[in-house]
Amino acid sequence: MKTAKIIYYISTGLLTLLMLFSAGMYLFNHAEVAGMFTNFGYPTYIIYPYAVAKILGLIAIWFLGNTVIKEWAYAGFFFGVTLAFFAHIMIGDGEQMGAVLGMIFLITSYVSGKKISNGRK
Repeated sequence: MKTAKIIYYISTGLLTLLMLFSAGMYLFNHAEVAGMFTNFGYPTYIIYPYAVAKILGLIAIWFLGNTVIKEWAYAGFFFGVTLAFFAHIMIGDGEQMGAVLGMIFLITSYVSGKKISNGRK
């Protein structure tokens, strides 16, 4: 149980850093991100809402006791990271490693978090 907690906090911390970096880029480097979104074929009007959604997802994972909302946050991150991976692959920019790391951190956080919560029951 102690090992699961350590793994959970490390993986969730790394996921948090990655998502905060991403959201920060979306909020404070809009022109560069808009160029990337245009290359992906995504509309640029989703940049700011997506940044806010990432921050809200992190808040849900770290601070909310409601497991349904946490599940939705993890699901949102899963879809976001999956779409980011394939968007980078499709345009061939070689920048998919962030998405790969995000998926590793996400799955590790989710699975170890489940182990912790199942151990409490």
